[in-house]
Amino acid sequence: MARFTSPAASGDFQAQWRHLRAQALTQWQSLGERERLALGAVAIVLGLLLAWSVLLAPALRTLKTAPAELEQLEAQLQQMQAQAQEAQALRKIQPVPPAQAQEALKASVDHLGAVARLNLTGDRAVVTLNGITPPALQAWLGEVRSAARARPVEAQLTRGPKGYAGTLVLTLGGGA
Repeated sequence: MARFTSPAASGDFQAQWRHLRAQALTQWQSLGERERLALGAVAIVLGLLLAWSVLLAPALRTLKTAPAELEQLEAQLQQMQAQAQEAQALRKIQPVPPAQAQEALKASVDHLGAVARLNLTGDRAVVTLNGITPPALQAWLGEVRSAARARPVEAQLTRGPKGYAGTLVLTLGGGA
């Protein structure tokens, strides 16, 4: 909210400022030479400390951490480029016939054993998982993606002490 001051209020402020400045100057002149020198040294030290903490320390910290951050960003970039190349390669792969995709999906779920159940309806498959470990889930999703060309379209998973539990809805026959 903007506050409008009258010229009289502005003049009062200037008068107060002049009065305070005159008091400070009088106080300074009443100090001895030694006290003025000590206060000047303290002011210089405080100024240097302020300059260090506001200007130099953050810049030096940035220079120190920049190489590690650049390496991390470069690794992320390479990973993203590899994923983009993989996505392009998957787009070029021919779709699997629906019957073959269903068989591949059934085989992959059978391979998981008791932790997975499959329910097929048309071009969709609902896989119910119960206690699958993260590495096993990742490997299974890769297998399903490459063998059956199935893509997850919905996931409702929760992570528990034995692994992930929940449902995955996959679409079949859509290609990569």
